[in-house]
Amino acid sequence: MPSIRRATEADAKPILDLRCASIRAFGTERYHEEQVERWAEHPFGSAPYLESIRNESESVAVAEGNGELAGFGRVELDSGVVSAVYVHPDYARNGVGSALLSHLESVARDAGVDSLSLHASLNAVPFYEGHGYERISTVTHEVTGGVELACVEMRRDISVE
Repeated sequence: MPSIRRATEADAKPILDLRCASIRAFGTERYHEEQVERWAEHPFGSAPYLESIRNESESVAVAEGNGELAGFGRVELDSGVVSAVYVHPDYARNGVGSALLSHLESVARDAGVDSLSLHASLNAVPFYEGHGYERISTVTHEVTGGVELACVEMRRDISVE
């Protein structure tokens, strides 16, 4: 099982690369090609990840396996929003995402957060449901070029574990 640690500034570019690989590998399960490519594009490069890593109101964690990045996740502690959980295709379906999500939930709980919400891509909904998240509503998420993705708003009470 990969080890999980807090992300450092040196992780920003590898996080971006992992995100793109994950979207391209799994996004096609529920979205068409143009949506996947626009979702994978990141017009600001790794800068947003660098900002998140530096921001004390966010927690960015990475999972490492065999000396490489296996996944990453991000939770916004002031709003209780899980804004990312991505796993590299080489590590998919081996518990990496579950370990990252559990870690983010623990960090949020320790920060006094009682519930978490997120917007799940359609291909990730079963993963989050398997971890106790409940569907709230269908929403759209706009990605690069104004392309919209159908997503599901989800929520989970984490106050008692």
